[in-house]
Parts: sequence; structure tokens; C-alpha cells
Amino acid sequence: MLSRVASNLFWIARNVERAESSARVLKTRLINALETSEAGPLAEGDWEMILDICAVSSEYYDIHPVCEAEKIARYICFDRTNINSIINCMENARNNARSVREVIPEDLWEILNEHHLSMQNENVDTWSMQRIHEYLRDIQKLSFSLQGVIEASMLREEAYNFIKVGKWMERGEKTARVLNVVSEKTKELKLQTETDHYYYWLSALQFLNGYDAYLKRFPPKMEPAQVISFLISYEQFPRSIEYCMEHVRETVMKLESGQVSHYSEELFDAMDRVTQEFMKIKFRKLGMDEIGPFLDKFQNDCNRISSIFARTYYFV
Repeated sequence: MLSRVASNLFWIARNVERAESSARVLKTRLINALETSEAGPLAEGDWEMILDICAVSSEYYDIHPVCEAEKIARYICFDRTNINSIINCMENARNNARSVREVIPEDLWEILNEHHLSMQNENVDTWSMQRIHEYLRDIQKLSFSLQGVIEASMLREEAYNFIKVGKWMERGEKTARVLNVVSEKTKELKLQTETDHYYYWLSALQFLNGYDAYLKRFPPKMEPAQVISFLISYEQFPRSIEYCMEHVRETVMKLESGQVSHYSEELFDAMDRVTQEFMKIKFRKLGMDEIGPFLDKFQNDCNRISSIFARTYYFV
């Protein structure tokens, strides 16, 4: 497979997963805003948390001096200067797919292209918040459709595996980012109010599509330690960090036909180090002061793995 093809396959998955994650986070916040009082600094802090999760906080404040719900929603969804905006991610995924049409299912290309063409006729500047909410829901459904096409149509060969690595890498990083931001937020508020803000842990589960799954496994009580353990290392939850990283390693092993070669040795070494870190924390409870450093290190490790993966397979 050409390195250009491998790169585009990897980034189709990452861009779609990033768009879906941002859509879910923003949609959850919009719903929560309707269910809670939106007055005072607490509400403003909630919106700042969304900017941090989407990794656009400093860029947003370079353009907008104040934290306003509608401006944040439009920035995350449609701002062309925001490289991680949903519209940019979906356009990038479509361009990636156009470059590799010969190796992906035709339905995959058609779904991405139809979405792109439909957005060309839309004047998003006139959209109401209700219409933006519908758009976020549509992006989630679009992502589910694309994943369904991939799972139902693609041969389990190299093209499929590059897509899967991109998906699991992006998903694991997003879970770590959500946990990191939420844990920092609750730590700050606990110092100010001397109470546990279970609302934010419930939000973390909703941001990661894990609320229903969590309630099926644990009693309906937002114990921070249980939520953290569930999102970091619960092996049966498909957005837990451990689940995602195990699937990255498993997929890379399939790319390598079960062998570690001289050119992939550095990649496997980096993945093994992450696995070792999980083994260290798996059988003990992390204190709140330990969560932040662990997640910071994990995100740095993910960036390193992504860089080595690119160098190994398609970076020239």
C-alpha cells in the first residue's frame, strides 16, 4: 500500500471520530443548559470546560473576548479558522476519502460526499441554536452510518486496519482529555465550595456516551472513583482508555502479521510502555491528585505513538 493511501485512511477515521466527539460534547452541554440554571460564573465555567475538551480555548479567546454559548457553539461547529471545527473535520475526511476511493467502499465515499454537498447550500450564519442542535445530532448519525459501512463492507485487510487505528487512537485521546478537564474542574470547585460536584462526573459519562452503560454496571450514584475507573480501565466499555489502546495494539499487530519487525520495533515499544502504565494503576485506586499527571502523561504518550506510527508507515 502506498504511504499516501495509508495516511488518508488513518485520517478519514480520526477526522470523523473527532467531529462526532465534538458534536456529542457540545450537544450534551446544550441539553444540560436547558435543564439547569444558566446564570453566574458556574455556567460560564461549564462553557469554558467545553472549549478545553475540544482543545480550542486559547484560539477562541483570541477571537472572542467573552464566553457566550452561541459564539462557542458556532466556533466549534462552523468556524473555518478553527482547524478542529466540525465542518473542517468533515471536509477533511471527505477530501481524504476522495483520494482513496479505489480502496474504500463506494457507500463510504457517497455518504461523506453527500454531506459535503448538502452543506454547500446552507447559510449556517442564519441557523438558530435549535438548528445547530439538529446539526449536531445529524453528525452523530452520520458517524454511526460511516462506521456501519466500514464494519459491514470492508475486507479485514490493510485498508480496514489503518482506519481502525485512526479511530481508536482518536477515541482514546478524547476520553483522556474529557477526564482530565473534568477532574481539574471538580478539583477547583471542591476547593472553593468544599463539596463534590457529581454533576460534572455525570457530564463526563454523557460526553463519552457512557452514561447508560455505567448505570447498567454500577448503582445510580456518581462516585468519582468509580467513574474514573470505568472510563480509564473498564475493559468492556468501548470508550475506556484501556479498551481503545488494546485495540490499537491488536490492530497494529494484524498489520504486522503478528510479528515485530525492525522498522516497527519502536512503535511496539511505545505501545508496551503505555500498557505497563495501565498495569501499574489497574489494581489500585488513583487519588484525585494522581489523575491529572497520569492523564497528562497518557496524552503525551498518545502523541508519541501517533508520531511513531506515521513515521513507521506513511511519513516521508
